[in-house]
Amino acid sequence: MLFWIFAAALAALVLATLWRASAGGAGPLGSAERDLTVYRDQLAEVDRDLARGVIGPEEAGRARVEISRRILAADKARAAGGAAGRGPGLAVPVLALLALAGAGALYLRLGTPEMPDMPMSTRLAAAEALKAERPTQAEAEAAVPPQGAAPDPEFAALMDRLRASTEERPDVAEGFRLLATYEARLSNFAAAARAKARFIALLPPAEVRADDHAELADLLIRAAGGLVTAEAEAALGATLARDPANGTARFYLGLMEFQTGRPDRSFGLWRALLENGPQDAPWIPYLRENIATVAALAGVDYAPPAALPGPSAADMAAASEMSAEDRAAMIRTMVEGLETRLGAEGGEAAEWARLIGALGVLGESDRARAAWDAARKAHAADPAALAEIDAAAQGAGIAE
Repeated sequence: MLFWIFAAALAALVLATLWRASAGGAGPLGSAERDLTVYRDQLAEVDRDLARGVIGPEEAGRARVEISRRILAADKARAAGGAAGRGPGLAVPVLALLALAGAGALYLRLGTPEMPDMPMSTRLAAAEALKAERPTQAEAEAAVPPQGAAPDPEFAALMDRLRASTEERPDVAEGFRLLATYEARLSNFAAAARAKARFIALLPPAEVRADDHAELADLLIRAAGGLVTAEAEAALGATLARDPANGTARFYLGLMEFQTGRPDRSFGLWRALLENGPQDAPWIPYLRENIATVAALAGVDYAPPAALPGPSAADMAAASEMSAEDRAAMIRTMVEGLETRLGAEGGEAAEWARLIGALGVLGESDRARAAWDAARKAHAADPAALAEIDAAAQGAGIAE
């Protein structure tokens, strides 16, 4: 409501100013009127001075002639100003009024006049409330329909024996690790999460890895239908406490921030993941598809970096069905294509690093060194790029 009061007051002020200006109060016509008033007063003053004997008749006559000449000039200016000003006198405020009416009609059609004020403090408080009111893990799991298909009888029998084994030996961590793995393969994510949590509880604290907590968080989120609950958030926190750079935890933490009304935080986490890679991480396709929307909600104009060239999903599927010799030949063909393109057109540091690493894997040390040298020359002025290229050379075993 406060917005509308200010808007109405501002519109009224603008209209009043335009109306007054168009009426001549500040234009040539108004100036001529003021001059005529002054000159008439001067004539009266001349008559008073003559009556008091302050000036003589001749001097009074000359003054009357000069003042009369000025009155005629001012009267002509008033007439000219009136003829010129009568046309647009009302046009300006009328056009302004029409513009205001049109803007109001457009807002009523495209805007949201019923939307209340949302200052930053209110939005942050709403985000905190949304986070606090998340369903519990049990509530979220109850809302998710059953997933996966029934296994074949042989595998089902194997799972029954594995489950029975963990019940008979509840203090053996390895059994729960296996149970979590196979329950997840059956899409029994809730059961898999419970088994994984039991596995972590049985391990000595020093032996629990960051990836163990990250896997638990992943299973909890899958069991909740994609919702990052408070229980999953705790697992993410335990992951990042052991490995602050863990990609799985940072991805899911960004998802939680988005789900609880903080796209600004989500964008910061996801942008770093997308730009720093690795580009073959499982969350990269999801980020490429959704980060522009998250950026817009965060008030950021952001264009995701172009994807690095590489084998498509069809290429990978075809490679999985090839013999070892055919697969090696296909890989060599791809590497040679990348090598040819970079040699002719140049490329980003990440592409050179990929080429150097691939040549090192193929045992082409001389070609890898040549690519390393070319990459360093191409990016000599970029310390960050040189560091990435040198790291690839070290990984390929060719760094001196």
